[in-house]
Amino acid sequence: MEPKVVHSEENRRYEIFLGEDRVGLMDYSLAPGEIHLVHTEVDPAHQGKNLAAILLRESLADIRTKGTEKVVPVCSYTVRYMEKHPDTQDLLLNPIEEAIAACRWYKKD
Repeated sequence: MEPKVVHSEENRRYEIFLGEDRVGLMDYSLAPGEIHLVHTEVDPAHQGKNLAAILLRESLADIRTKGTEKVVPVCSYTVRYMEKHPDTQDLLLNPIEEAIAACRWYKKD
């Protein structure tokens, strides 16, 4: 079963589904010209299946397509994902180093 990412604008989140089951989400907040990615989670029963990475990849692709907001990663997972995927860093409002420095829970491998 292929995961599917859905943008729920009314809830300000991206959600990832396996079939009919929502197994993860990424919440965001908006400011003029900015989208702050504040929280990412995957159901513990589905962790280890790369779902958070798929969720981030598809969410960032959607944000890129819209082209109206710059990304401010607040969630530690998002900061790490964007650090490991330099091809996403053009979406950032500020350099990735600033996001790393501001991230309270960031841990370097």
